[in-house]
Amino acid sequence: MTRFASVHRALGMILMLFGLALLAPLVVSHSADDGAQRAYDLVFLLTELCGTFLWYRYRHSSRDLSVRDGFLLVVLVWTVLPAFSALPFMIQLGMSHTDAYFEAVSALTASGGTVMSGLDSLPHSINLWRHLMQWLGGMGLIVLVVAILPMLGIGGRQMLAAEIPGPMKDNRLTPRVTQTAKGLWLIYVAMTIACILAYAWAGMSWFDAFCHAFSTVSLGGFSTHDASLGYFASPTIEWICLAFMFFSGVNYATHFLALTGRSLFVYGRDPEAGWFVGILFASGFVLANYLWKEGSIADMDEAFRLALFNVVSVATTTGYSTIDYGQWPMFAGLWMLFLCSFSTSAGSTGGGIKMMRALLLYKQVYRELVRAMHPAAVYNVRLGGATAPQSVLFAVLAFAFVYMVSIVSMTLILAFTGLDIVTAFSAVVASINNTGPGLGLVGPHSNFSVLGDFQTWVCTFAMLLGRLEIFTLLVVLTPAFWRK
Repeated sequence: MTRFASVHRALGMILMLFGLALLAPLVVSHSADDGAQRAYDLVFLLTELCGTFLWYRYRHSSRDLSVRDGFLLVVLVWTVLPAFSALPFMIQLGMSHTDAYFEAVSALTASGGTVMSGLDSLPHSINLWRHLMQWLGGMGLIVLVVAILPMLGIGGRQMLAAEIPGPMKDNRLTPRVTQTAKGLWLIYVAMTIACILAYAWAGMSWFDAFCHAFSTVSLGGFSTHDASLGYFASPTIEWICLAFMFFSGVNYATHFLALTGRSLFVYGRDPEAGWFVGILFASGFVLANYLWKEGSIADMDEAFRLALFNVVSVATTTGYSTIDYGQWPMFAGLWMLFLCSFSTSAGSTGGGIKMMRALLLYKQVYRELVRAMHPAAVYNVRLGGATAPQSVLFAVLAFAFVYMVSIVSMTLILAFTGLDIVTAFSAVVASINNTGPGLGLVGPHSNFSVLGDFQTWVCTFAMLLGRLEIFTLLVVLTPAFWRK
């Protein structure tokens, strides 16, 4: 189909670049002789061959990517790459295609839900591959290739517009989109290195430090241990993790501006950052008091530490756990799932509808209440000192409606297949918000392996829907998109 020749050419280049990421677990597998060498050799060769074929077949296409092409390319990247990423799990571990694809999608979307058990005994290269995928997916492979593709003759602005979350996606940090992507990526790498060193200092092995830094900065939540971060039983590690989860939950554009401007006042001017930090600390404090008074945790200091850590972990859509919070009163788990729906900032590595949309929705509701009492009053919705255009408000309202409809629809589908309502609802919410563990049968000390194949595919679709900000995927699924 020559109409999308430029998309195919770009996808081929992305596949070739992505194949290079397989060199890391391949080297680890060969050096550790963990038995997975053949799997990585085959997958690396297949990925590079497929990428080379697509690029060579459409190499003469010189047409720039249109907005429509950008949407399609983003969707293809997040659906095709997991198919290649899943192959090591299928070849080495004998996983079914359904489970392997779910695991790969969960990794690349930085969701953290898993169908694997026995993580402590997995080959190092498999664990490294799971965490490396989360790290690449956290900031977004799209941002990475946007910084590289222009050098190869393909403009990336359309891809960035389709990928960046939040209603203010047209605001750029630098005049050139390539510089923007590079700036964000450099901050991401720097924070990852800092996290690795901090974890190693706190007592993790270097391998655990690397893997957990990848999944912490990406807000992915994968672990090398079945007990997640609770395996280490270290308050120091938990506080380090908390700091980096807070950092990654804030808009990376704010970090970029604070670094280039050498001023911390930028965070005070960020309309999302204050709400993000305030809501999470307040929730941790309230939940700690609730658990202490309910008798779930006897010591108040321990209650605050456990409540704050698990609240921040779920609210930032990371998904680590230090305790089975599924055994806490139901209110605690539901409140944390509610927080993961909106807490993280636009432009962060977190999921959900983002704090900016939540603030705009709140201000729009307040404006309607004011209008009901004072029909002649002029009340503009303002955020960050600027008036939000009506087009942005309408887009946010439409997004919120589709978001809620998606959750209800997929919850009903899972309930129809026989899942209890708590498991069905929490699995959908955890998946569409890219959080990882839910409640019930998919709680923090269990995983998604209890689901049937159809139920697993529903959750896989939910993860992709959430990672692609819902509209990006739905637009490509509409008949109008495919009309000339």
